[in-house]
Amino acid sequence: MKVLGIETTCDETAAAVVTVDYDGRAGILSNEVFSQIADHAAYGGVVPEIAARAHVEVLDRIITRALAKAGVSLEAIDAVAAAAGPGLIGGVLVGLTTAKAIALVTGKPLIAVNHLEGHALTARMTNHVQFPYLLLLVSGGHTQLLAVKGVGDYLRLGTTLDDAVGEAFDKTAKLLGLGYPGGPAVEHEAESGDPQRFRLPRPMVGRPDSNFSLSGLKTAVRLEAQKIAPLSNRDVADLCAGFQAAIVDIVADRTRSALWAFQGFVGRPSAVVVAGGVAANQALRDALERVAREAGLPLVAPPVAYCGDNAAMIAWAGLERFRLGMTDDLGFVARPRWPLDERQAKKAENGQSGGK
Repeated sequence: MKVLGIETTCDETAAAVVTVDYDGRAGILSNEVFSQIADHAAYGGVVPEIAARAHVEVLDRIITRALAKAGVSLEAIDAVAAAAGPGLIGGVLVGLTTAKAIALVTGKPLIAVNHLEGHALTARMTNHVQFPYLLLLVSGGHTQLLAVKGVGDYLRLGTTLDDAVGEAFDKTAKLLGLGYPGGPAVEHEAESGDPQRFRLPRPMVGRPDSNFSLSGLKTAVRLEAQKIAPLSNRDVADLCAGFQAAIVDIVADRTRSALWAFQGFVGRPSAVVVAGGVAANQALRDALERVAREAGLPLVAPPVAYCGDNAAMIAWAGLERFRLGMTDDLGFVARPRWPLDERQAKKAENGQSGGK
C-alpha cells in the first residue's frame, strides 16, 4: 500500500511517498522538501502571498521528483493525501487542489489530512509507537499537550494561552537581531551563553493545569535587552541561554503536569512523544528525556528531518486513515483553523478555557 503525501501549509513545499508492510511498519520511499526560507528571511517571517506563489511554482516539480525517487507512477499509488489545514490558507489551497486534481484524474481516493495529525502520528511512522501516548506538539504556530488515543482520537490536555514556543523563539531572535528562522539561531547562541546571568520568569510553572503562557517571558527578554543596550555578542549569547533555559523549565514542568492528567483521564501512556519543528532543539529533548525517565517511560523524538514540516508525515497520516476506511470526497474544504480536539476547541471559543 503506497500513499502520496503533499504538504503546503506554510513555507515548505513537500511531497513524499510512504508505504507500510504487513506488521504495520512504515517505509519512506521518498521525502522531497523545498524550503522557502531564503524568500522570507528578509521579512523576518513568512509572508503568506509569497509562500502561496512559491508553492504554485514548484509543487508539480516536487511531486514529480518524489514519485521518481520512490520509483512509482501516479497510477501505482493507492491514495493521495494532502494537508488540508490548519495553515496559511493560500498555501493550503494549492496543495489540496493539486491533490484533488490527481485523485480525479487517477480515480484514487483522496485523504484530507489535518497537518497537526501529521505531526501527532510521526512517531508511529519513525518509531512504531503504540497507542495511547502523551504528545508534546511544539512548532512555530502550535504548542499543545495531547493524549493520542488513536487515529482521529485526541484529547487536548494543555495549550498555549498566547504565543507558541516556536513563535517565542522567532520573536526573541528578531529582537536580538539573529534573523529567521529564530529557533536554530537562538539555540546556537545559547550554547556559548550563561543561562544564569539574567533572572527570567517561568510563567505557569507549578500550576495544576497543563497550559502554557510565554508572552511574559518574551517581554522580560525585551526589557533586559533594553536595560543593557547596545548589546554585545556576549549579551546576546547570555540572553539566548537564559531564554532557552526558561523555555526548557516551562516545558518540562507543563509536561509533568500533563502526565498526571493523562493517567487520570486515559491511563498509563506507552511513551512521551515530542513532535514539531521545535522538537529539533537538543536542550528541550534532554529535559524531556529526564521527565520521561522520572515517569518510567521512553521519550520518542523523531529524527530531525521529520520534526519540521514534511510530506512524509502527511502521507503516513493519510495511510493510517486510509487503512481504517477514512477517505474524503472532492468537495472537502480547506481549513485555515482545524484543532485536533474539536470538543476542547469549542469550549475555548465559548470562553470556558483559553488557548489557540
